[in-house]
Amino acid sequence: MTLKSDFLRYQAQTSPYPLGMEVSHAVGSYIYDTQNKAYLDFVAGVSACSLGHQHPRVNQAIIDQLHKYSHVMVYGEYAQHPATEYCKLLVQNLPPELNKVYLVNSGTEATEGALKLARRVTGRSQLISCHNAYHGNTMGSMSVMGFEERKQIFRPLVPDVEFITFNNEADIAKITTRTAGIILESIQGGAGFIQPENDFLLKVKQRCEAVGALMIVDEIQPGFGRTGKLFGFENYNVVPDVVIIGKGMAGGMPVGGFIANERYMDLLSHNPKLGHITTFGGHPVIAAASLATLQEILEKDYAAQALEKEKLFRRLLVHPLIEEVRGRGLMLAAMTADPEITNRAIFKCQDKGLILFWLLFEGKAIRITPPLTVSEAEIREGCAILLEALDEIMTEDKHVTLS
Repeated sequence: MTLKSDFLRYQAQTSPYPLGMEVSHAVGSYIYDTQNKAYLDFVAGVSACSLGHQHPRVNQAIIDQLHKYSHVMVYGEYAQHPATEYCKLLVQNLPPELNKVYLVNSGTEATEGALKLARRVTGRSQLISCHNAYHGNTMGSMSVMGFEERKQIFRPLVPDVEFITFNNEADIAKITTRTAGIILESIQGGAGFIQPENDFLLKVKQRCEAVGALMIVDEIQPGFGRTGKLFGFENYNVVPDVVIIGKGMAGGMPVGGFIANERYMDLLSHNPKLGHITTFGGHPVIAAASLATLQEILEKDYAAQALEKEKLFRRLLVHPLIEEVRGRGLMLAAMTADPEITNRAIFKCQDKGLILFWLLFEGKAIRITPPLTVSEAEIREGCAILLEALDEIMTEDKHVTLS
């Protein structure tokens, strides 16, 4: 029996055809299989490994904390240095309105907490999300997923949820005095890395202020330097009421959080008490990794570097089969004309030693979300592989047409 066969036999799968790479080790921008073949990683664990694999600062922070203590108490009871220092540093780098952090275990749990907070603050029930939005896969998060095909089988879900179209200004009027909160991604991820246009996010915030609803912005994927700012919303002249974080915040460790003003967040502590609880949120080892990751991102100014690296990607990714490159910073998607081209390109690139991936709802997109630490040489190497794969597809298709 091979590792892959045991993986398929004993571990629950998320799709009928997982890639099934047998992983041996990973370092920097590369993952190695059990045959010691190197794969340049342009996915970074789906935007989670902000500093690449086995970053020494993150690893050392984990080791140091393990020698002190690991889990000692459920979240919110004991003052623990890693979590406290992390929340303090995070707040110091956010707008002053966003001054209290609730640490959880994943992005989807952060979404759940944010939705509960909106209802607790406003006393209202209606939640609004966007078509083709993705905010996680637990029941509440799935309720605000804007893709019916993925959730129909699990209904009934949380009631009183309505959907609008991202960047459709007319739909903003659907936010009313019935609305507890609207949840949006600062850049729509699963939909195809769609950026807000014409001050859409700002206009949503203004409408929320007018009717007393909360604006929740999902930064799980755009956050932590990936789009040229620490958080994506900073690119669009808006300050949300609640920010959801996850993925890239702990260098690849499982984590999430939501951030709001203390006058809102403190409501979770009474009427009822334990308004949101978690056993492992703020886990000291994970918090130590989060703190080291944030310190490194800030000190090395990886956010600004992401914009320079974006320019290089855009200069290199010119090909007849690439119709456009969407996104910002190191949250990019090369768009082909057809999902079949995208599929073939991704599989060919893996064979050639380059890891690319798909987006959830947009079949034509080739995900390009490398670690923030990716070098110029690695960008050139990866783009050359992708272009070579696309050349092969063109040649194969020409051959089929001629024959």
